[in-house]
Order: sequence, then C-alpha cells, then structure tokens
Amino acid sequence: MHATSLTDLAESQLAIAREASSGRSAATVFGGQEHDLRQTLIALAEGRALGEHVAPGEATLLVLRGRVRLHTVDAEESWEAAAGELVVIPQARHDLTALEDAAVLLTVATDATRATGATPAAGTTEAG
Repeated sequence: MHATSLTDLAESQLAIAREASSGRSAATVFGGQEHDLRQTLIALAEGRALGEHVAPGEATLLVLRGRVRLHTVDAEESWEAAAGELVVIPQARHDLTALEDAAVLLTVATDATRATGATPAAGTTEAG
C-alpha cells in the first residue's frame, strides 16, 4: 500500500504554480494511461485557469484548498466550490478558474484497460 499526503502535495504544487509563468502545476497521484482510474492534483494560482476542454471520461473534482469556478461553455452554467466540496464534472466543454489560490484533486474514470487490451486484475470481472 502507498499513502500520499494530499495536504503536503497541494502545498508543494501551489508553490510551484505561484512561480510558474502559466500559474499552474500538476502531479499524478494515481494511475496513468494504462489505468481505468486516474487521479491528478492540480494547483492553480489565483486568477489562473485551465482552458476549455472535455473530460476524457467520468470525472469529479474535489477542492482541497481555495475556491474554484467550473464553467460549461455550451450550456453557460457555472459552479463554485470551496475546500471540502466535490463537483461532478459534466460531459461538456468546460473550463476551471481559481478564484483564489487553489488545489484540486481531479479523478477520472476511463475505459483504458479495454482500449489497451490489458487483462483485468485477478478477482475482477469485466462488464460486458
């Protein structure tokens, strides 16, 4: 088992984001292209944003620190979330803006093992 302090990781990524010209930083907490579940800690300095994009699968955003606004481009809907709040990310073009220095945990579920032909772990089944 591997444990990670999200609090410590958020602080270190925020320090990097504040110094970066883009105003952001990210670190993979779990997963990668070969996994169905991916978790990424994203830090954004106040006023900085992740531009318009579509989630690559079902996704949630857990705010660890600060406040953010998630805005859908086509539907013109917005959600603000603060530390401790979870937002289900819509399957629509959206962007994310830090209303103050913020760190979020992005969790994305994809169908990577099916796409790559990987075999499910022992004791698991594939839905068909």
